[in-house]
Amino acid sequence: MSFSTHVLDAVTGRPAAGLRVRLEHDGRVIAEGRTDDDGRIGGWQPGAGVHRVVFDTGAYLKDTFYPEVVVTFTITDPDRHHHVPLLLSPYAYSTYRGS
Repeated sequence: MSFSTHVLDAVTGRPAAGLRVRLEHDGRVIAEGRTDDDGRIGGWQPGAGVHRVVFDTGAYLKDTFYPEVVVTFTITDPDRHHHVPLLLSPYAYSTYRGS
């Protein structure tokens, strides 16, 4: 099982490179890093259960209403890949379960 994310900057229409992201489980940080030049992080191995992926949007977008975006999700099938993309702008964001 693996986890990945892809962050797109809706203002520039480009990947959000260098954005800090961390993955939490049971109140502990289990992985952290920065998005690559294509706005992606991949290969994290979270396992089953409820997780939180936290995007440090305040450090990336200096003038933003949302200083961080937290997406809480459940992994029930640890053998499947889980992808949580984020579309980001200063005053809105959206996410969905990707493939």
